[in-house]
Amino acid sequence: MATQPLTHEPVPPRAYAVLASSTFAFTICFAIWMMFAVLGIPIKQQLGLSETQFGLLAATPVLSGALVRLPLGIWTDRYGGRIVFFALMLVTVIPIWMISHATTLPQLLILGLFVGLAGGSFSVGTPYVARWFPRSRQGLAMGIFGAGNSGSALTKFVAPALIVAAGGSWTVVPRVYAIAMLVTAVLFWVCSSSDPAHRATSSASLRAQLAMLRDPRVWRYSQYYSVVFGGYVGLSLWMTKYYIGEYGFDIKIAALLAACFSLPGGVLRAIGGWISDRYGAHRTTWWVMWVCWVAFFLLSYPQTDFIIHTARGPQAFHIGLSALPFTALLFIVGVAMAVGKASVFKFIANDFGHNLGAVSGVVGLAGGLGGFILPVLFGLLADLTGVRSSCFMLLYGTVCVSLVWMHYSQRAKGAGAGQRVLAAQPA
Repeated sequence: MATQPLTHEPVPPRAYAVLASSTFAFTICFAIWMMFAVLGIPIKQQLGLSETQFGLLAATPVLSGALVRLPLGIWTDRYGGRIVFFALMLVTVIPIWMISHATTLPQLLILGLFVGLAGGSFSVGTPYVARWFPRSRQGLAMGIFGAGNSGSALTKFVAPALIVAAGGSWTVVPRVYAIAMLVTAVLFWVCSSSDPAHRATSSASLRAQLAMLRDPRVWRYSQYYSVVFGGYVGLSLWMTKYYIGEYGFDIKIAALLAACFSLPGGVLRAIGGWISDRYGAHRTTWWVMWVCWVAFFLLSYPQTDFIIHTARGPQAFHIGLSALPFTALLFIVGVAMAVGKASVFKFIANDFGHNLGAVSGVVGLAGGLGGFILPVLFGLLADLTGVRSSCFMLLYGTVCVSLVWMHYSQRAKGAGAGQRVLAAQPA
């Protein structure tokens, strides 16, 4: 497949300020959205939670953040990204602060649903940023904005440090995060801009905006995104605890190693946008899925000891990944998912440019639901089987589904193009 030529179309002068302020705001929102990845560990010990309950606690904010993405995307199309983004951040400040006063699992789950609204900021910022840039640069712009996923790594550095500084008390984290969200909202409003022309689709009815749900491409892109984004969120929430249970690290070392996955999985999304602009969304996503397929196969193998009875007597063997190769493979998965998150949204920008908010909301909803369901399933599988690497076995299966779907959809697309060429030829 030939590379796609990059043209140099003019960029509005306010576009870069919008991009910078939106990316910073999304980074803080994502850090807060993912805070139970670290915060949930001392809470689990304090409340005596099971693996499944821990997964539910960690994933609850992801659920509300996923469910709100579709309406937020539609409201962004109608009213503009600046006001929706600003209001969304303000709404979450009080619930974040109230987490420090919660003492039971039901209280934490209810507050987590409100805090999770911060995760919906992706479906606001993506169309808001994209409309400031020409089509040839939208992949890169959305990739830079999506690099705010690195907030997942940020919370793995900040939250453990705050807990240690507070003498082991986890309640300091939501208080600091509430203040950070309020300050971020003010800075975003001051530094961002609005363009009434970007709300040109506001006259479209809700039914017209939702009509794209009948398009099979939307469901296909949703499945891809549930793997690259849902898998990223699920692993970001799970890996700190995985390192503690599998390798016996303390919370600071475990969070640091987990950040080796979260950080490239967020920061390198901008590079994924550039690659998608240059080589095309399909080719990029195809290779992303193959890299994940190989890595998840290797990560799936549990720590195993076995004995072979030979002519010279029994021989004992051990198969399993130590912390170093495990982290290296996880880093590779993080890079691949960063590129894949950008390439999926390049599909959307190419195919649904006039309904970007609503479609990105649907696809973001699918990815967010994946991020909610996966940690719960990780915990359930760990409780049922006792095998920690079962989480990677599950992800391996989801990648297989994506590869099969991509193969047959591309073959059908090629067959359809061939039939159109034949039909256009004179008899």
